[in-house]
Amino acid sequence: MKKNKLKTTARKSSAKKNTKIAKTARPASRVAVALKATVLKGKPFAAELRHIPWSSIEVEALNPLLGRQFVVGKNVMLARVLLKKGCIVPEHSHHNEQITYILEGALKFGIDGKEIVVNAGEVLTIPPNMPHWAEALADTVDLDIFDPPRADWINRTDAYLR
Repeated sequence: MKKNKLKTTARKSSAKKNTKIAKTARPASRVAVALKATVLKGKPFAAELRHIPWSSIEVEALNPLLGRQFVVGKNVMLARVLLKKGCIVPEHSHHNEQITYILEGALKFGIDGKEIVVNAGEVLTIPPNMPHWAEALADTVDLDIFDPPRADWINRTDAYLR
């Protein structure tokens, strides 16, 4: 009987390897940005069985307080987002549905005219096209699921985070 090996793959980044995120503030902007190019054009990723340790994926440092890693499937994306206390994700919207699960720390979201604090062990669902911003109230690790995958993240055209 022939055994199949489980394929391990990870997306490579052209950015320099940087797993440490410094604690320097970045000015916050609360101006909503409607993100274009969040749909992946061209051939979609193939659906395949993969086993991917987070440790095999380089942390992309977007700014001194924000880093991320992500895995892309055919119809969905899973991102591990690392935010230092005080990090601000500026207000933006995208056509992608988003589910955010906080593993460690806490994020305060401004969404739908409210401020919602999401703590470790809690989930926030964000419908498509709903403007939102976030602020890290503590050093935070969150998992974000996007459907469909965020083409602006894949193509590195997400200037609002950099």
